[in-house]
Amino acid sequence: MIIGVPKEIKEDEYRVAIVPAGVRALVLSGHKVLIEDQAGCGSGIANFEYEKEGAEILSKRKDIFSHADMIMKVKEPIRSEYDLLREDQILYTFLHLAVAPELTNVLLERRVIAIAYETVQLKDGSLPLLIPMSEIAGRMSVHEGAKYLKNNKGGRGILLGGVPGVEQGKVVILGGGVVGINAAKMALGSGASVTLLDIDLAKLRYIDDIFGGRIKTLMSNSHTIIEAIKDADLVIGAVLIPGARTPRIITRDILSMMKEGSVIVDVSIDQGGSAETSRETSHSDPIYIVDGVIHYCVANMPGVVARTSSFALTNATFPFALKIANNGYRNALLEDTNLDKGLNLANGKVTCRAVADALGYEYVSVEEVLK
Repeated sequence: MIIGVPKEIKEDEYRVAIVPAGVRALVLSGHKVLIEDQAGCGSGIANFEYEKEGAEILSKRKDIFSHADMIMKVKEPIRSEYDLLREDQILYTFLHLAVAPELTNVLLERRVIAIAYETVQLKDGSLPLLIPMSEIAGRMSVHEGAKYLKNNKGGRGILLGGVPGVEQGKVVILGGGVVGINAAKMALGSGASVTLLDIDLAKLRYIDDIFGGRIKTLMSNSHTIIEAIKDADLVIGAVLIPGARTPRIITRDILSMMKEGSVIVDVSIDQGGSAETSRETSHSDPIYIVDGVIHYCVANMPGVVARTSSFALTNATFPFALKIANNGYRNALLEDTNLDKGLNLANGKVTCRAVADALGYEYVSVEEVLK
């Protein structure tokens, strides 16, 4: 199989979809790897490091797409890449299609085989390809939130950890998944007062146990959400329903109850956002203010810690990429019940129920579309 890795061109995106060790493993398995010139530079990986492991460096993006059987990316294709995609080409990347009707339509029309990192799911319900980026985004969320709580950034002038004799800042985390737990680690480590809400009581018991009762846990409902965030300095949106649009937990009415100069870091923005007022921003222009509340809604938070992120991501994504390359996508998907949940689109059909429900398409099972 020919595997193509283009340079990421989304704004402020510096990650790369494969590291040199992955190239070596693919080449040793008999595959050809095409890397776009300088694709790894944002992650501190030079062309020669890929070439040393057997990759071929191509200067033109269109040549990567035209020759490759499988395109490996980090982020979804943007408009300038739509015309480069072709029928039966495998696209293996983060997609977040439930909030991307235009991209979904393009991929369906071009009959692309779209395998999304974020919906590959193990039997225990975990999302192995999303976990490393969620860990990073969760940890970054507290750093970014703390920055915008400073007066010179428009915030309330809060030091999250406080000092002796002064109350510490209050952090509220909506969601107790990977993002939420990692945000809790950072917030607790900063000395903040931390409250975490989730709808899963078993998850709350687990979080209470691992943090030794140092985090206040609440069952999430409209009452507890209002009571928690109206007193918060920093709110972190960490809600996730695999493949589906994130429910808008913070309505405009609830937002109006928050303190002026408080901050929302909406990590859920890549699936639509946890707040009614959330809209996607970039690292170059990360915030805006609604009702006096600072909104930080960067969809690719890990993209600016690219070296850490690229190696962490490929640790998770590469084993499945090798399986697809070695066995072909049909056999790989039919044989691996974890990977098959990653198939979102194939042969012009929607094979992820959450995407079909969100965008109004007919759902077709993986088995049916691949038979």
